[in-house]
Amino acid sequence: AGAKKGFYIGVEMIAPAMVLAYVLILFLQITGLMNIVGKIVGPIMGLFGLPGEAVVALVAAFFAKAAGAATAATMYSNGMLTAAQATILFPATITMGTLIGHFVRIVIVSGANQKHHPLLLAVPIIDAMLAMWITRLILELTGLM
Repeated sequence: AGAKKGFYIGVEMIAPAMVLAYVLILFLQITGLMNIVGKIVGPIMGLFGLPGEAVVALVAAFFAKAAGAATAATMYSNGMLTAAQATILFPATITMGTLIGHFVRIVIVSGANQKHHPLLLAVPIIDAMLAMWITRLILELTGLM
């Protein structure tokens, strides 16, 4: 039963996320948008020790945690990120991952007060930024970055 459940998780969740990550990166590279995005957000992502292009993994994570993690892994395997940079991205993709879906399923369905909606959206993003900063700090202190 466990193997069957694991197989379905792989087929239904992980494989689509990996395909989405691959297609997203390929589309951005072919169109030249990856370089444009990288230049625009480069200074912000640089605060976390990341190239600007790394924001693509965070954008993918908005839709699915696995898509964000798969995007970071694909960028690493393509040589766009170092192992340390992919490590910095991973906790952020999990922390804020599936933000849109969770927001709708939890906040909207629960009927949370609308004046709190911006804060409820901001908290996971702030948590992700803190996670990237702390991960970078740990990697620098241990000499791995």
